[in-house]
Amino acid sequence: IEAMRRKCVPSSITPRDFFSDVDRVRHLFARLINVSDANSIAMVPAVSYGMAVVAKNTPISAGQNIVAVRHQFPSNVYTWKRLCAERGAELRVVAPPVGNVNRGASWNQQILEAIDRKTALVAMPQVHWTDGTIFDLLAVGARARDVGAMFVIDGTQSVGAFPFDAALIKPDALVCASYKWLMGPYATGVAYFGARFLDGVPLEETWIGRAGSEDFSGLVDYEGEYRPGAVRFDVGENSNFALIPMLTASLEQVLEWGVANTSVYTRALTRDLFPFVKSRGYSVEADQLRAPHLFGIRLPPKSDTQQLKSKLESQGVFVSVRGDAIRISPHVYNDANDIARLMESL
Repeated sequence: IEAMRRKCVPSSITPRDFFSDVDRVRHLFARLINVSDANSIAMVPAVSYGMAVVAKNTPISAGQNIVAVRHQFPSNVYTWKRLCAERGAELRVVAPPVGNVNRGASWNQQILEAIDRKTALVAMPQVHWTDGTIFDLLAVGARARDVGAMFVIDGTQSVGAFPFDAALIKPDALVCASYKWLMGPYATGVAYFGARFLDGVPLEETWIGRAGSEDFSGLVDYEGEYRPGAVRFDVGENSNFALIPMLTASLEQVLEWGVANTSVYTRALTRDLFPFVKSRGYSVEADQLRAPHLFGIRLPPKSDTQQLKSKLESQGVFVSVRGDAIRISPHVYNDANDIARLMESL
């Protein structure tokens, strides 16, 4: 509402406003992921955009490979399929093990084993979007650095609801769409780019990404130098006076709640759910490898997943079907009554 009021009086918008609101988002997101330099944060419209920036600045040639995990979100797959096809490289997709015993632990181990001296890039999420499997980013990142590979993470399914510490994990790039656990609007996203990208080439040659762009009177004096850090990778027209205030408010709210608090709350909320679903023949991931805010339950053999989803919806219980799992995503707006309703319906 404040943004619309400001747009109704365009004369109230100053040149500085084109930069200050976006810079506020950079600082908030940097705080959220424990990054000291806010200039390492870029504004992107979607994960696919951020991954395209990574692809444009990743040297890879025939004989090398990119490691990804099976059934991760398409925005973190299509880019690598195309890059591998163009360069004659191999896209190495690591599937989960068959069966539900030690599934997450075995999957993590297989990912580590897939990374070798010919790996140019490892692309994965922190939490799998279909069933909430937690990936060991510390171990995978260390292995990627050991072979000199880029380590690129899609954090959309976790950042904001599950702790992420970039200082510990040390990704080369982290890209997050805002509409999910950052609680923001569609068509906005944020991306962290590490030192290996900061001399890179952006997808777009925007005016606002150039040094001295704060001086509107000098924009006709075309500048060859970019603004410092990852700002060069910003999407064009990033000074969106409607969406950026929404994203700012969202990030402030997420920080006020505290990501650790949200994670503890959702874990406590669902504590009784898992013994219950196991007793009814469903299978779930082990506690230590299952995200508290997003997880999947798998039905007994020969069960109809879509039929179950429809029956749950008829009783006012809303879940998702992702792959072969019923995905459940509790958050701070859920309470014990919601979980009781879910259990009763199941």
